[in-house]
Amino acid sequence: MSKLIINNKPKRKILRPVLQRFIHVILSTLTELDVVGQENFPQNGPVLVVANHFSFIDPLAVIRATPRPIDFVGGFNMPNAPAVVRWLPRLWGYYPVYRGSVSRGAITSSQEILSNGGVLGIFPEAGSWAKILRPARPGAAVIALRTGVQIIPIGIDGATEVFPKLRKGKRARLTIRIGKPFGPFNVTKKEERDREKLDQIGDLIMNNIADLLPPEQRGYYSDDPKIKEASIEASKYPWQNIQEGSQN
Repeated sequence: MSKLIINNKPKRKILRPVLQRFIHVILSTLTELDVVGQENFPQNGPVLVVANHFSFIDPLAVIRATPRPIDFVGGFNMPNAPAVVRWLPRLWGYYPVYRGSVSRGAITSSQEILSNGGVLGIFPEAGSWAKILRPARPGAAVIALRTGVQIIPIGIDGATEVFPKLRKGKRARLTIRIGKPFGPFNVTKKEERDREKLDQIGDLIMNNIADLLPPEQRGYYSDDPKIKEASIEASKYPWQNIQEGSQN
C-alpha cells in the first residue's frame, strides 16, 4: 500500500478540520468565491472526484467545494508549486504517485478508500503546466474502472489569477463548478488493462470537466477546431520519459 504523506491517522482527524476551516477563510478572503452545484455532490457512498489542474491552488479549491472528508492521489513532486506552499498538501496528506512508474501502492490505497465508502480526489491531467485542458493520464481511468464508483467532475475557473490579482491589490473571481455524477463503468478485467479503453474513459472524464469550464479553457477537449489545434503543444506530457523514484 502507498504510504500516506502525513504522520498518522489520529493526527489527520485533528488537522484536517482545522486546515479545512483555514482554507475556507483564506479563499473567501483572498478571492471573490462562487461555488456552484454543491447539490450535485452525493451525501454518502464512495465518490471519485476529478478536476482540471491549472494551478497549485486547485487542491484547495476541491477541498473547499467538497462537503465530505476527502483524500487525494497526487504527484510526489510538485514542480510547479512555490516552495512556500508545498507544506499544505503534505500537512493535509495524500497518496503519492511517482511519475513514470506504475505506482501500484497508490492505486491499492485508492481502492481501499473507495471500498470503505470514502471520497477520493485526483487531477487526471497529472500536472499543472498549462492553463487549458490536456489529455488525461491513465490513473483516473484505472481507479474508476477498478472500483466501479460514481464520478463527480469539478471545473475550477480563476485559480491562475489569484496571486497575479493579489499583487495588484485586487481579488480574483474564483468559480468552482460541481457537475452531476456519472458512471460507474462496467468493463471486463481485460478492458481494465487495455490502454485504448483507458484513454476512452479518460476522454469521457475530461469532457465532463470541460463542460464546467469556459470555452476558451477547454483546450484539447474544445469543440472549436482552432482552439483544439492550438492546444496540441501544451497537451504534450512534460514527464513522458522521466521516472520519479521507484515503482511502489
